Amino acid sequence: MNQSDLEVRRRHTGSHVMTAAVMMLYPDSKRGVGPWTDDGYYQDFDFGSEKISEHDFKTIEKKMRWIVNKDFKIKKRLVSGDEAKKMFSHDKYKIELIDGIIERGEKISLYDFLNDDGKVFYVDLCAGPHLESTGQLGVFKLMKLAGSYWRGDETQPMLTRIYGVAFEAEEQLQEYEYLLEEAKKRDHRKLGAELDLFTFSEKVGPGLPLFTPKGTFLRNKIATTIQNIQAKHGYQPVCIPHITKKELYETSGHWAKYKDDLFHVKGKQDQEFVMKPMNCPHHTQIYASRMRSYRDLPLRFAEVTTCYRDEQPGELLGLSRVRSITQDDGHVFCRVDQIKQEGKNIVSVIKEFYGKLDLMGEGNFWVSLSVRDPEKPEKYLGESKNWDKAEKFLEEIATEEGLNATRVEGEAAFYGPKLDFQFKDALGRQWQLGTIQIDFVMPERFGLEYVNEKGEKDRPVMIHRAVAGSLERFLSILIEHFAGAFPVWLAPVQAHILPIAEKHEVFAEKLLEQIRSVNGRAEMQDSGESLGKRIRNAQTQKIPMAIIVGDKEMETGNVTVRRYGEEKDEVMKVEELLSLLKK
Repeated sequence: MNQSDLEVRRRHTGSHVMTAAVMMLYPDSKRGVGPWTDDGYYQDFDFGSEKISEHDFKTIEKKMRWIVNKDFKIKKRLVSGDEAKKMFSHDKYKIELIDGIIERGEKISLYDFLNDDGKVFYVDLCAGPHLESTGQLGVFKLMKLAGSYWRGDETQPMLTRIYGVAFEAEEQLQEYEYLLEEAKKRDHRKLGAELDLFTFSEKVGPGLPLFTPKGTFLRNKIATTIQNIQAKHGYQPVCIPHITKKELYETSGHWAKYKDDLFHVKGKQDQEFVMKPMNCPHHTQIYASRMRSYRDLPLRFAEVTTCYRDEQPGELLGLSRVRSITQDDGHVFCRVDQIKQEGKNIVSVIKEFYGKLDLMGEGNFWVSLSVRDPEKPEKYLGESKNWDKAEKFLEEIATEEGLNATRVEGEAAFYGPKLDFQFKDALGRQWQLGTIQIDFVMPERFGLEYVNEKGEKDRPVMIHRAVAGSLERFLSILIEHFAGAFPVWLAPVQAHILPIAEKHEVFAEKLLEQIRSVNGRAEMQDSGESLGKRIRNAQTQKIPMAIIVGDKEMETGNVTVRRYGEEKDEVMKVEELLSLLKK
């Protein structure tokens, strides 16, 4: 068993130990789902008229410790649907889960906690896997409470969700708690307000962020950086409207899967429109606006534009989950023999962009080759032979570019497989960001054509690509990764100029003009407050540099610079400072 499998078993076992402890204390409770997660586990409960809070955690943990110390053996057994229903007849949630298992034709498995004499102490419905006994659980802690609708449906009862974690050793728990504290300090919602990057308004609505000048600079800087990199590979900007007739998505295949997640708009003559949730179908219509020759290909369209999805209110979270999603979107229309080179070009763009953010180091990222689920072919559109081709192309691109991609079944889009770039942030959290998708389906559904070298009609291939993905989500990750202390090239304000006294302000204003002349971004903080307070203010706002101007600086023509997070000052020539900001 590898470490990853062991941790999955530990977390899953932790969920059952917690649930057993809760059922000892609240025997009339009913149980919803209780899976393991990326960093722990949770269980949903219906406590009826009972009310519990985090103050009850110590009591539950005490019972959990008793269960762990008893070292109950954990055994799996298979039962019939009738047996399972009889066993859990008092719990409507378990009955609904059992009915679902029966309907899918799957086997019903239970896990028992067994005494030394083989008697069942506790039993639950579960597919596993688990540790061999409760005594192997290690150290654990209950973390928080939350509300959760049964099945995620707001028309269903609200359940109480208890989150917990489990680790092999105390040191791992301490490290986890340290990272949690760091994550709180880095929370993009907190920093976004403190650094004046974005806001939300009740009058505008939830999930619809408003970006301040500083936040807008960040968005634009990310977008223009990507645009400048990809321009070297022949990408051309296009622009599309924000609404469309629903027929566009019926043709693309998105309507059947996503119609309930769209914002619907009625025109004056009852024409039904929707706010666009994605851009690729629109881009096909730019391609289809004229007949193309094989000499025209590849065509590379790109734009930064906002899409809209009607997310559930309870799922909205700062910039991480929003209703207005700004995408750095790009689509390549090419011949089959051009697929590999175009894919490699996109890899190059992704590498250069994330290299600027110091995220391309060894161990900082990995690549998923996301392919079909062979057990569920009905989930995907298009011919199997084209899927085989697309998956083979992506595998070859990954190999030749040294990406060491891991094949993951079931993660493909419904219209094609993809390479997903997964990056680690400063806290070791993993995020799926850049992506490359090969699509034979949409050109077929939209009847896209070009005239090949034989003068015959042929079908192009479409490659979807995103570098940052959603700018909102990307910003949330970036803010937390840098804890708001952005590198000089990305910081909305690169420097605060601090004249020590009023007599130094003329020199400071001249320096400000010099900085702005090279497109540097600086602000002058006049001498009305003490120098120490202004330096602290620059640190609080996470400004990369505080530039101090006094008698010595006026005499020498040099400047004294205090970098963010540093206690010592450094002296540099003005030309050196300007070169640094310009670069």
